[in-house]
Amino acid sequence: MIRYAIAQDDLTSADVLALLRLHLDEMYAWSPACKVHALPVEKLRAPDVTFYAVRDGERLAAVGALKELGEGRGELKSMRAAPDYRGKGAGRALLEHLIAEARARGLTWLGLETGRTAPFEPALRLYESHGFAESSGFGDYVPDEFSLCMERRL
Repeated sequence: MIRYAIAQDDLTSADVLALLRLHLDEMYAWSPACKVHALPVEKLRAPDVTFYAVRDGERLAAVGALKELGEGRGELKSMRAAPDYRGKGAGRALLEHLIAEARARGLTWLGLETGRTAPFEPALRLYESHGFAESSGFGDYVPDEFSLCMERRL
């Protein structure tokens, strides 16, 4: 089993920026533009967002962020495993880290928005395996045939 190192990241390294570019490109390939809620790099640098990189030695394995929404609520953003690390536990390690971080901050609720179509099925299974369930939406998210909102109480 791979032992991953997870740390806050400043979104300046070439490998992180390349993985985020791939993430955005795939979101636009898999969903209508109006249903792409992935944040660009500049919004991931906002003060209410903490961004993390998961590494296997020097290799980037995954990225993701925790956005604080206020009132004890948080949102998972830009969760993505690098292509070579899909199915190898990098996303699971990051999700568990983000849940633990949310608890440590005193958050009592986590939400996320993801796609509903076939390319998103592995992510949906991961979220469900960690207690996330479909919700009616939150913030500006409106679930439909492309978009799925999930939530979990902490």
